[in-house]
Amino acid sequence: MTLVAGVDSSTQSCKVVIRDAETGALVRSGRAAHPDGTEVHPHAWWDALGEAVRAAGGLDDVAGIAIGAQQHGMVCLDEAGEVVRPALLWNDTRSASAADALVTELGAKAWAEGVGSVPVASFTVTKLRWLAEHEPESVARTAAVCLPHDWLTWKLRGSPIFGAGDSTALVTDRSDASGTGYWSPTSGEYRPDLLERALGKVPLVPTVLSPAERAGTTAEIPGVTRAGVVIGPGAGDNAAAGLGLGAVEGDVVVSIGTSGTVFAVSATPTADETGIVAGFADATGRYLPLVCTLNAARVLDAAAAILGVDHDRLAELALQAPAGADGLVLVPYLEGERTPNKPNATGAVHGLRLATSTPAHLARAAVEGMLCALADGLDALVAQGVAVRRVVLVGGGARSAAVRQIAPAIFGVPVVAPPEGESVADGAARQAAWVVLGGDNPPQWTVGETRTYEADPTPAVREAYARARELVTDRPV
Repeated sequence: MTLVAGVDSSTQSCKVVIRDAETGALVRSGRAAHPDGTEVHPHAWWDALGEAVRAAGGLDDVAGIAIGAQQHGMVCLDEAGEVVRPALLWNDTRSASAADALVTELGAKAWAEGVGSVPVASFTVTKLRWLAEHEPESVARTAAVCLPHDWLTWKLRGSPIFGAGDSTALVTDRSDASGTGYWSPTSGEYRPDLLERALGKVPLVPTVLSPAERAGTTAEIPGVTRAGVVIGPGAGDNAAAGLGLGAVEGDVVVSIGTSGTVFAVSATPTADETGIVAGFADATGRYLPLVCTLNAARVLDAAAAILGVDHDRLAELALQAPAGADGLVLVPYLEGERTPNKPNATGAVHGLRLATSTPAHLARAAVEGMLCALADGLDALVAQGVAVRRVVLVGGGARSAAVRQIAPAIFGVPVVAPPEGESVADGAARQAAWVVLGGDNPPQWTVGETRTYEADPTPAVREAYARARELVTDRPV
C-alpha cells in the first residue's frame, strides 16, 4: 500500500490525514491548534504541523505529502530566509483602506481584467500596501514574499536559501497565487508592476508549479519528517477542498462555516469588475470563481441562542413551519456583509405578525435567510457564465437536517451532502497521490456515501427575501 499525507493548515488548526494513494481510504489522522489572532508568527504553523504529524503517527511510511492552507496571508522573509514580521492573515482587515486606494488608483475593471479579481482587505497585495505605508523598515528587510502554504512547503524542503534571486527555492501553485492580487490566472504570469505599486519594490516571489508538478522532497527534519518524501505543489484552502470533494464542472460547492463560500470549477476564467466574484484558479488547471459571504453558520447559532434551543431542535422547529414562514423574512447581515458589499449593515426581521411570532417561524426564517444570502452568491456565479448542475453542501452548518432539506428549494438544483471529513486535507492528500502515482488526472477516490436532496423550487421565498434585502441600508443602527 502506498500512503500519502494531506495537510490543512487553516486559521484555527493544522489537520493531517494519511490516506491510501490508490483508494483514498483513511489510515490515520492528527491535529493541533493554532494560536488565535489575525497576526501570527509562521513558526506557530510549523510547530503545529510537527505536532499534528506526530499525532497522525508520523511520516516514516509516507511516500508523498502536500499542503493546503489559508489563502492570502502575507509572509515576508529577509535574504537569509528569516521571517521579517508576524504574518498578516486573510481575516486581518487593517488593510481595508489600502484596498480602497489600490482600486481607486487603477480602477476596478483594470484589476478584474489584470488578475481576475478586485482586491479587498483579505488579499496579499493590499497587505503589502499597508506594510509599505506603516512599516517601511520591514519593507527594507523584505527580500521575498510568500503565502502560508508556500512557507510550510519551503520548511519541509529544509528551508533552501534563495539568496541571489533563486526563484526555485520558493514555490507555490496556481490556486494560491491567484489570491495574491499580483498573479493572473488567465496569463499564468505575475504582475511585477502591481507588486511594485503595492510594496514600492519587487521582491522575490514563488515559482508557480503546474497542478501535479513535484515541489521537491523533504529534508531530514527530526520530529517532523524523514528525508525523501515527495512534496506536491500544494493549494489554497478552497481549491484543495474542491479537489478533496471531487468537484467537477457543473458542481458548485457551498460551504457553510463561520463565513460562507460559494465556488465552482470552471473551464474558463472570470473577471467580475463589481468585485463580487473573485476569479481564482483551482488545483487541477481549471478556474475557481468564488463568492464569499460574512454570515453563514453563525446565523443558525444566533437563532438557536434567541430561541434557547440546540441546533437539532432548531432544525426540527424550522421544518415545522411552511416554506416562506408565512411571510416572515430574516435578512442575516449580523456582522455586516460582503456580498452585497454592506459592511456596516445589521440584520433585520420583516413580516413579524402575531401569527408569525412563533419559534418555528423564526427558525424557518433564519434557515431560509441564510440560504437566500448564499443563493445570492450562486446567482453571481451564474451571471459570470458558470454552469450549475448541482450544489455540494459542506461545512458545520450543512449538518443541519433543515438546511439540507430546505437548500434544494432555495437553490433550485439538487443538493449533495458528502460524508463529513476534512475536505482541505483530503484534497491535499489527493494531490500528493497524483504527484506520486502520476497520470493526467488526480486519482479517482470514492470516500464514503453521499446523499442527494431534491425539492421543488420556491422562487416566492427568494423574491420575498430580495424585497426585504433591499430595505437594509449600509448604516449601523
